[in-house]
Parts: sequence; C-alpha cells; structure tokens
Amino acid sequence: MTVLCLEGPSYGGKTTAIGRLRGTPAIARATVIFGCYVRHLRDTHAIPSPRTGSAADQFAAFETFMCAEADRVAQAAKNPGRLVILDRSVDTLMAHAFAMDQLYGFGVHAQVRRRLKELPHLRPDHTIYLDVSAQTLRRRRAVARHGAEAEYFLHDTTFLAHARAYFVDKPVPPVTRRITVIPADGPADSVAKAVRALVEAEER
Repeated sequence: MTVLCLEGPSYGGKTTAIGRLRGTPAIARATVIFGCYVRHLRDTHAIPSPRTGSAADQFAAFETFMCAEADRVAQAAKNPGRLVILDRSVDTLMAHAFAMDQLYGFGVHAQVRRRLKELPHLRPDHTIYLDVSAQTLRRRRAVARHGAEAEYFLHDTTFLAHARAYFVDKPVPPVTRRITVIPADGPADSVAKAVRALVEAEER
C-alpha cells in the first residue's frame, strides 16, 4: 500500500485537486481517498479549538484527532495493496503543534512526536504540499465571501508561516518519507493538473 497525502493551507486548492482525481477513471479504479480529520470525528461537538490555551490543551487536541486517525487506519487496512490518498495526514497535527510552539512556547511538539510512536497512524510515502502565498489566500477567501473569517486562527498569517515552515523548510523531520512542494498561487485547474500528474506517476 502506497500512502499519498495532500497538504497545504485552507483555500490552498486541495479540495479542487481531489475533485479532479475523483473524475479520473484510472485513479478512481486504483485509489481510496480519505477526507480530512474533522470528517472522521463522530462527535462534532468534540472538535478542539484551533487556538488552544495551553500545552495540555494542545496535547489533548492531538489525542482527539488521533482517534480520527485510528479510523482512517482501519479503513485503509481494508484495502491492502492499493494507493491511498489522504486529505491531510498526521503531519498536519505535527505542523500545528510546531506552530503553536513557535507562537506560544508550549514545547509540545516533541511530546506529540513521542506519543505518535505509540499510536496507529498512516505514514505517507509521499506528501504533495500546495504552497500558496498569504496574499493569494486572502484573495481566495474574499472571492469565496469568507473575508469575515480573517480573524479565524487558522487563517492567521503568522500561524500559517510557521505551519508552512514545517513542510517547506523542515526545521524538524516531518513524518512523511518525501515531500514535493507545488507552487499553488496559479489557477486551481493548473494546480490540480500538476497534482494529478504526480498521483498518476505513483499509481503506475
């Protein structure tokens, strides 16, 4: 089983890219696609706040999302030998912990990394990171009429910069075995085409 993951900020183009993959017959026959973590949480009221107030809260949020990860592991086990595509992976959680450490000095990233070794999870063989500038993200939110969400923590430019650094600059080793960074400021269709080419190469 090969695990391929799409990562990137909200409004980065992951949903469009995955939509294009679903429409490709060759990919559709060979691929199991899993949605993001929130879709795997059975109790939506248990979704942690993105902006946690302490290291303990951040660690608890990690544990909650790892319950969703266990569900994805179980589903992937039903499809051995096939290509699995993830909408975000455990590296999302690691990047979040890393960013929170940089912003608030929680010092929780090393703790969650140690904890991860004890838990079932899908380790991506290849992660495709959609790299989008802060300016483009703001424009896309405005076009989607989500400009009022500018204060939403996951849209904070400083948080996004630290999360991006985790994938692009790799100050600490990501969980994934390999990362390909795709510049994604261009049209969504062009980005989706680039993603599709990489996925088809893995499928072969």
